[in-house]
Amino acid sequence: MTNKELFEAYRKDVYRMCYYMMNNAADAEDICQEVFVTVFRSNWQDIEKIRPWIIRITVNQCLNVLRRRRTLLDKIAVYPHMIAGSQEKLPDEIVLERETAREWADYLSRLPLKIRAVIALRYIHGFQLAEIAEMLSIPLGTAKSRQHKGIKLMRKMLEQQDSPYQYERSSL
Repeated sequence: MTNKELFEAYRKDVYRMCYYMMNNAADAEDICQEVFVTVFRSNWQDIEKIRPWIIRITVNQCLNVLRRRRTLLDKIAVYPHMIAGSQEKLPDEIVLERETAREWADYLSRLPLKIRAVIALRYIHGFQLAEIAEMLSIPLGTAKSRQHKGIKLMRKMLEQQDSPYQYERSSL
């Protein structure tokens, strides 16, 4: 696999993780670029599980940037569209999808950083809790508790907002 093939294979995952962590498209693009520069400068061909390794680098880059900022709220800007939408969709469906993505991104941005990282890795990228624990260098129990706390906090946000989203207790 060449650097270009590696980039093409993982750029969407890296960008998505950056966007959900940073809540800003420009910041996500910048960090995405930094992640791949880091990956290309390393000896990535020797890495056995490349996707979790790249996502771990991504999470660490995002956390470093967020730690340097005084407050996350200063950097939250107008959300660009999250869902490109296919050409077969009607314009009102595309608008609804974009609004939904913005609302969920807003809820996610309200979570503490450590919890946000676990929730994004679990539900956006589909990693198992064991993989998340390994990526974040935390015990499995900590990953589980952060996931539980994140779900609880998001449920509370939905209830406080009187959200139109219907959910079942078991599905969250």
